[in-house]
This record gives sequence, C-alpha cells and structure tokens, in this order.
Amino acid sequence: MGHASSQAAESGHSTARPIGMLVAAVGVVYGDIGTSPLYTLKEVFSGAYGVQVNHDGVFGILALILWSLIWVVSIKYVLFILRADNQGEGGIMALTALARRAASPYPKLRTMLVILGLIGASLFYGDSMITPAISVLSAVEGLELAFDGLEHWVVPLALIVLVLLFLIQRHGTASIGKLFGPVMVVWFVVLGGLGIHGIAQHPEVLHALNPIWGVRFFVSHPGMGVAILGAVVLALTGAEALYADMGHFGRKPIARAWFILVLPALALNYFGQGALLLENPEAARNPFYLLAPSWALIPLVVLSTLATVIASQAVISGAFSLTRQAIQLGYIPRMHIQHTSSDEQGQIYIGAVNWSLMVGVILLVLGFESSGALASAYGVAVTGTMLITSILVSAVMLLLWKWRPILTVPILVGFLLVDGLFFAANVPKIVQGGAFPVLAGIVLFVLMTTWRRGKQLLVDRLDENALPLPLFISSIRVQPPHRVQGTAVFLTARPDAVPHALLHNLLHNQVLHEQVVLLTVVNEDSPRVPAERRFEVDAYGDGFFRVILHFGFMDEPDVPQALKLCHLDELDFSPMRTTYFLSRETVIPSKLVGMARWREGLFAFMLKNANGNLRFFKLPVNRVIELGTQVEI
Repeated sequence: MGHASSQAAESGHSTARPIGMLVAAVGVVYGDIGTSPLYTLKEVFSGAYGVQVNHDGVFGILALILWSLIWVVSIKYVLFILRADNQGEGGIMALTALARRAASPYPKLRTMLVILGLIGASLFYGDSMITPAISVLSAVEGLELAFDGLEHWVVPLALIVLVLLFLIQRHGTASIGKLFGPVMVVWFVVLGGLGIHGIAQHPEVLHALNPIWGVRFFVSHPGMGVAILGAVVLALTGAEALYADMGHFGRKPIARAWFILVLPALALNYFGQGALLLENPEAARNPFYLLAPSWALIPLVVLSTLATVIASQAVISGAFSLTRQAIQLGYIPRMHIQHTSSDEQGQIYIGAVNWSLMVGVILLVLGFESSGALASAYGVAVTGTMLITSILVSAVMLLLWKWRPILTVPILVGFLLVDGLFFAANVPKIVQGGAFPVLAGIVLFVLMTTWRRGKQLLVDRLDENALPLPLFISSIRVQPPHRVQGTAVFLTARPDAVPHALLHNLLHNQVLHEQVVLLTVVNEDSPRVPAERRFEVDAYGDGFFRVILHFGFMDEPDVPQALKLCHLDELDFSPMRTTYFLSRETVIPSKLVGMARWREGLFAFMLKNANGNLRFFKLPVNRVIELGTQVEI
C-alpha cells in the first residue's frame, strides 16, 4: 500500500513539474553532501592520518571516495532504501514505525528494533548540530586564502552567519527556499567546472576510476586503511537526507537529481582536487579553494557560504520534521509546533528544537574553532545512523516485504559490512572530540525512553483505579443524575474505562450532559490517515458514546475539525453546544515499582512542561474545562 501511494505521489509530481521538482530536490536534499568537497580531501591529507600526498596515496583515496559514493549512496540509498517508504514518507522514525510493524509477531525483536530506531534518531540530532558548524566554518575559512591576517575573524564571522540562520527560522523559509534550488544547481555546476579545470591539468588522475587503487591502498597500508575510512566518510555525510526528505519530493526526483547532476559534479570535483594535489602537494592545506583561479576566490567563498547555509537549513528542517514524527509516535513530549507556510504542510518551526540546536552549534564552533578540528568529531553520528538504517531495512525487507532471503541476504550483508567498517573507523573519534554528538545522542535517548516508559506507567496507574464503563452506565440507570443540555467530550487514553475528569465533574457539579462522548485519539504507524478512516463511533445507550479518532504521524491532530466527520443524528458537535473536559495529571515520584527515582523525577518535569492537550488538539479555549489528578508512579 505504501509503495502504491508513494508511486502515485511521484507520478503526480513528475508529470506536473519535473524540472521544478528536480531543482527543488537539489536545493533541499543535497545541500549537506554537496558541501563535503570543502573539507573531505583537506582532512584526509591533513597529516593526522599519515597519508602521503603522492601518486599512490591520491589515487587510493580518490578510488575509495568514488566507490563509497557509488556503493553507499547510489546502490544502498537510491536503489534500495528509498523503496522502504512508509506511505511516501522516509526518515529514521518512519522506518522505525515500519520495522515495528514488520516485527510485530516477535515482541523481543520489535523492542530491539524500536530501541535501535530511537538511538538512530538521537544520533541524528547530534549530527544536526555538527553539520551547520563544520559546513559554515569550512566555507568562511576560504577568506584566509584571500586576505592575510583574517584567521582571527573566521570564528566570529561563522558565528554571525549561524546565529542569523537560526534567527530566521521562526519566520519560515518558504520564500528563501525558492532560491535554494537554483543556488545549489549553480553550486554543483561550479563544482563540476572546477573539477574539469583540475583534471585538464593532470588527466592521468582519471586512472583512479579503477577500484583496484582503493584495494591496493588497503593492502599497502593495512593499519591505516580502516582508520582512513573515518575521513573518507566525510564525503558521504548527508546521504541520510535522501531518505529523510523523501516525503517532500518522492523517490524519482531525488534519484534523478543524484544521477544527472549531483554524483557527476562531486566525482569531477574530487578528481580535480586530486589532480591539483598530484601537481602541487602543498595544496593539501585547502585543495578545494586552491583549485580555483585567484580571481574567482572571493565569489567562490560567497557561493560556498550560501551553499553551506542551505545545507544547514536542510538539516534544521529535518530536525523539526523528525521531532514532529516522534511527538506523534509518542516518544517526545508535545511541543508547540508553528506552521510557517499556508501552502506547505512540511514547513514547520519548533522553538525548543531551534534554540537547543543553536546553543549546541555555538558551543561546537567556540570549542573546536576550525573545520579540521570539527572533522575529528564528525562521522560517529552519521555512520551510526547509517548502520542502524541498514539493520532496520533488513527487518523490513525480510519480514514485511518477504523478499527471498537467498537474494536479499548477500546484499544486506554487503551493506552491513561496509557500514560496520565505516562505523568502526569512526569509533576512535569519540576520544578525539566525537564524544559531543554521542553524549547529545545519549541524553536524547534517555529523554525519549523515559517519556515513553513514563507515559505507559501513568496509563497503568490510572487503569488500576479505573471504573469499567458498563458498570458506570448501569449505576447511572439506577440513580440518574440531573442531565443538562449539550455534548460533553472527555478525552481519555482508555476507551473502555471512565475518565477521571468525568467522575470529578459528576462528583463536584452533580450533573451530567445529555450526550457524553469518551474520546480517544490513536496515533497510527502510517504517516497519514484518510478522512474515511479517521472516525469510529459506538453508542452505549443512555446518551453515552465512544469515539476513536485516528491520526498518522504526519497529520495535524485537529479534534474539532475531525469531529465534524460524525454523521450520527444523536450527536451534535456544534461549537456552542460542545464542552471539552480534560484531565491534567500531576505525577508524584514514589517507591512503587516503575522507573528509577531520578527518571520518575525527570518524567514529572517533562510532563509538567509538555504542551497540553488543549493546544495540541486545537481545542477551543473558551469551551474547555481542565480537572487535575495526582498520580503516584
């Protein structure tokens, strides 16, 4: 079903504006991987890895970079992973939801896959901090070559660009976003042009197209071979964006943009830089900028800065989108989500995420001060997410799609082997500065699991004292209370039990509405739920009804709007006749069996500061009554 919808979406896109979609995809999807040439070869030959700037060294590294791009991005992501869409949506959370569904007959496996998915999501946030910092720093560093004595200004200028980037987020990027595509197209054309200029000086560099040079490098440098993958992976950073942004464009525009423009431009540029290094080994200090003629240096720095800002923007938007998915799936507390575009549903802004990322980015820039130092921290989060993606996709291919193992397993083993090598090469970076994204990931993982477990404990504690609904209705028949006109909607997590808010209202006000609706909101594993499947209603008699609303993890949970879909004559949800009753739980940590005391305290804090049901479900402020309950967990 997911495939059908995704293909339909794609065909719709492609027939409408194929070139426009292609350009837009280049702007949003390929910003991160497109700015990798700024720092990849500079980091490889910086001296930290001990790679000699000679014929064998340059050829070996170029072969490794090119064939890593072909295997990891072209084959793994474009040909295979982009097929693992969840009704057109991609990204680690959408994939986790798919894997959870695939492993539903195996509870232990399902739990393990969900944990892996949460780790992958946590690492993505770490990556979201490093990408803007390293990209903008590497672009601004080009000024050092253009003007002497500017070394001290690199960090302040990079910080100004980054802070401005985060400040404009709340105003939306829809208008600026229209420029993203054309600017990135120009960027890739310039990358390709610079590469051709470099190759023309030293055409023999094209011999590195042969993968044998990569194999030779490993054989002649057995110790260094795996370690150097820690630098080579810099050429792959941003590959995850292909999958994460699939919901915006569909599979075909992303794949076409990669093969038609992005891959050729990247390959040409890396080979151009390699040709320059063969001619002038001293150029290893910044081969990207030294590849350009001196007259083009300032325009190139400006274009590079624009490209890195666009790359950073894509990562920030990805963090917003991931957060929304995680909220809907119940792994993150509800936050205030602001829509910045009336046309584009995907254009959202989440203040808490934006300012957290900004603080992280500023700390990284001030702490590391150069792109070279940051490169030592880069890669752990990226390769960790790539490895987890491969594991989750393996579960989906074998258990959900039921592909033949004899054909599927060898391919999956190939993916896992390469991803495992890249990850192993980056593990030592944890000591060199890579601890930052890992620590950020650990903190986020603890927060997500605490929230999920705490919510489950809260529901269980409320259930212990819950009154079954049939028993309550029969007691109402025996001793009927005073009934007042209108419809009362009680939000509850359990549709078969009486909500605490209903009991409190009856106890304190001694009245009951003519129509009593027990409303449960269910979040599905799929991105969107069609209108015909949104509404479920059961009548219990005596004016009692149970309503279940279904929302996908990309849907906007607008309850009053959804209730308009009800066609039962007895139920009237007109705004002036409907009152919403909410229960606000205050959690008290206790010695009951549950979580560690510090996690219970953390959950209580998160629950207190989470966005309430009122704003999250878009309930009318003047028609809501909140009743408090204290719960020990």
